[in-house]
Amino acid sequence: MTRRKKMVERVTELMDRPERIRNIGIVAHIDHGKTTLSDNLLAGAGMISEELAGKQLFMDSDEEEQARGITIDASNVSMVHTYEGEEYLINMIDTPGHVDFGGDVTRAMRAVDGAVVVVDAVEGAMPQTETVLRQALKEGVRPVLFINKVDRLINELKVDQQEMQLRLAKVIDKINRLIKGMNEKMYNEGWKLDAAKGTVAFGSALYNWAVSVPYMQKSGVAFKEVYEKCHSGDMKWLARKSPLHAVLLDMVVKHLPNPIDAQRRRIPIIWHGDESTPEGRAMLSCDPEGPVALMITDISFDPHAGEVATGRLFAGTLRRGTECYVMGAAKRVNRLSQVGIFMGAERIEVEALPAGNIAAVIGLKDAIVGSTVTTLQEMTPFESLKHYSEPVMTVAVEAKSMKDLPKLVDVLRQVAKEDPTVQVSINEETGEHLISGMGELHLEIITGRIKRDKGVEIVTSPPIVVYRETVTGRAGPVEGKSPNRHNRFYIEVEPLEPAIVKLIQEGKVSMTQPALERRDVLVAGGMDKEEAKNVRAIEGTNMFIDMTKGIQYLNETMELILEGWREALAGGPLADEQVQNLKVRLVDVKLHEDAIHRGPAQVIPAVRSAVKAAMLMAGDSLLEPLQKIQITVPSEQMGAATSQIQGRRGQVYDMQSDGDMMTVVGRAPVAELFGFAGDLRSATEGRAMWSTEFAGFDLVPASIADDVVRSIRRRKGLKDQLPRPDDYLA
Repeated sequence: MTRRKKMVERVTELMDRPERIRNIGIVAHIDHGKTTLSDNLLAGAGMISEELAGKQLFMDSDEEEQARGITIDASNVSMVHTYEGEEYLINMIDTPGHVDFGGDVTRAMRAVDGAVVVVDAVEGAMPQTETVLRQALKEGVRPVLFINKVDRLINELKVDQQEMQLRLAKVIDKINRLIKGMNEKMYNEGWKLDAAKGTVAFGSALYNWAVSVPYMQKSGVAFKEVYEKCHSGDMKWLARKSPLHAVLLDMVVKHLPNPIDAQRRRIPIIWHGDESTPEGRAMLSCDPEGPVALMITDISFDPHAGEVATGRLFAGTLRRGTECYVMGAAKRVNRLSQVGIFMGAERIEVEALPAGNIAAVIGLKDAIVGSTVTTLQEMTPFESLKHYSEPVMTVAVEAKSMKDLPKLVDVLRQVAKEDPTVQVSINEETGEHLISGMGELHLEIITGRIKRDKGVEIVTSPPIVVYRETVTGRAGPVEGKSPNRHNRFYIEVEPLEPAIVKLIQEGKVSMTQPALERRDVLVAGGMDKEEAKNVRAIEGTNMFIDMTKGIQYLNETMELILEGWREALAGGPLADEQVQNLKVRLVDVKLHEDAIHRGPAQVIPAVRSAVKAAMLMAGDSLLEPLQKIQITVPSEQMGAATSQIQGRRGQVYDMQSDGDMMTVVGRAPVAELFGFAGDLRSATEGRAMWSTEFAGFDLVPASIADDVVRSIRRRKGLKDQLPRPDDYLA
């Protein structure tokens, strides 16, 4: 029997024993060694040769990933590990570390129950380490820590044994401070990381060795031996005596929860339905006999089989031919044609896949990333995935040849399905297709794949920055009249309170919640009780509140009113950019008694115009995206690093020194960061290490606001002169 066949058999035997399953994600800042670590775990499990581990980059199966040396897509693999004489199934997801692909981390965290946080011993916790930790804790995913590249401390920084241990303790302290700051309750419930208890391991993924306190007792390899062998360069001895995969997977099996324990705690965090329903009970107990409850976390495209949907199965069992419904989509039956699991780039078909596993299925035509899939006709969907970053750059793409246009439309639909952090839209004026993404690299990868994988030759514009619109004051009531003059809508607008915006962003307030629960959360957040009771819709960070009383025909017209409101949010009056943080109150309505006179053509434009006019009266302003920048440089290069931030309308708000290295932290507008990488390299003679992350939106300075608005309007083919409220109130 071949080695691979034997591995597949061992994996499938353990699938229906949830107490023996561990679903884990490997998360870290870029270049801290996740993919090399994943390779060595696979080598230890007998899935790739040990000689190639760390060089093969098995999990980076895409040629773009191999060429750039970074992970772009989260990839799944299932393997078997023996701990204390028992076999365990480890379903592992290797995630990207680059900030542009943070959406993959968010999605992976929904699928797993535990996370191995990898931190470089020399660099310590970096901005992206903080972001991935926050994502894990928000999803109720338990962390353990692996401090990588310990050999660099000894061989590059030449620290002595005592200094090495002090530095490692510092890294653990920093991560613990982050966990405590993000979720004190979890920290106090035993999620504090502690080397003595075995929730921290130290090692070198590149040289395939690791140590942990419990494994030291087994192997006799302690910090003294680590220091001596690293010093003498005998890494092979360490890898033989204290192999990385054994140390790390022992820690995973012992300290990370199985699906039964994890779901009991995680389901109330990620699902707000009634726990006494059949699906609620089945998910809390990870019951393979219950109704299917599957959350789609990834969609990829297989040239032979078509769309492959990957997701976490929280209840029920999937089989070929299982008939499922996708919540929120047309109530069509989706029949599964294949059920399997991923082992790296390869998909292995299985007969049946029970709850507690990560599934890869074919046949879910209506699913998108974030969909809830079930065998029930109705089920409360899982909480939607909240991404920490937002699209900040856009490129326009067109097919090189007109005959490829229909194919391009299909491909863009596919791209939006595969990666929900991408927004695809059409510029009605120019007919161009617009793709918005997380940054220059993100857009480069997407457009590159359209050409390479999908075979469509395209022309792309230089990237342009995505702006937002919001109001700074109050206005209203503003009267919106329907074209036939028979219907009138009275609307007030004002900024949505920052505390409420935060609740929406954190997923604590949504329209999927029971109305009473939502009202109580909003009131606790400082909202007026009457308003909180009458929230009719939330779109992004905008809210629509119906303050009217007893108006005839309003209920049957409400969907059209909301449609008009959503159209106004899709493109504000100032620069046709998306609107955010806006509170809209409907305070009075006069409707024609005959339904034929209050159809979509009457209601939608009336509401849309009223909202846009009210926004202009309330001080419609432009917001620009910002990025937080962290630069680590030798002390003598600090001036060059700070001037790179300050010369781009940026601010420096923190500086820390660590030996002869300085860390400069600041933020700057995305619009000013084109070419930043090259300029920083030349200014610091290539000695700077830096990282960026999304830092939200802020008002464009008044001194340049008019010029920016006009340049956007010109680009979009809108009139040069700025709009006035009368333009919308006929």
